[in-house]
Amino acid sequence: MAHIALIIGTTMGGAEAVADELQAQLEQAGHQVTATQEPELKELQAIPSWLVVTSTHGAGELPDNLHAFHEALMTQQPDLSPIRIALCGIGDSSYDTFCGALDLLDPLLRSLGAIPLVDEIKIDVQSPEIPEDQALSWLSHWQEQL
Repeated sequence: MAHIALIIGTTMGGAEAVADELQAQLEQAGHQVTATQEPELKELQAIPSWLVVTSTHGAGELPDNLHAFHEALMTQQPDLSPIRIALCGIGDSSYDTFCGALDLLDPLLRSLGAIPLVDEIKIDVQSPEIPEDQALSWLSHWQEQL
């Protein structure tokens, strides 16, 4: 089974709740999950699959807990070609910066060589469907690829 880094960007706990559900599902399927809200680039580079679950803060910005990680990616420009990524954004579509944190991370990770394992998902908290349920449905469609 796969070793997966679960990188959680959260401000008010919504992304953390979704990440907890995804982690439980992955572990139930036999995967090893290393979850972090304080991602360290050097440690993460040893893990071949990254699942990023993040909310968007302010005007399309990353949550505060991902700023140092983002800065490390920008300044160190590591080779992420061995890394496969899956991205899950949580946001409110009534804002024009809906899931803006993903719009910052996705192109950066790709430019550093990370390979998308699956299409990203942008979960709208305005949807009548529970965010955790949307994320679990998305995960169920691709977790066999790990």
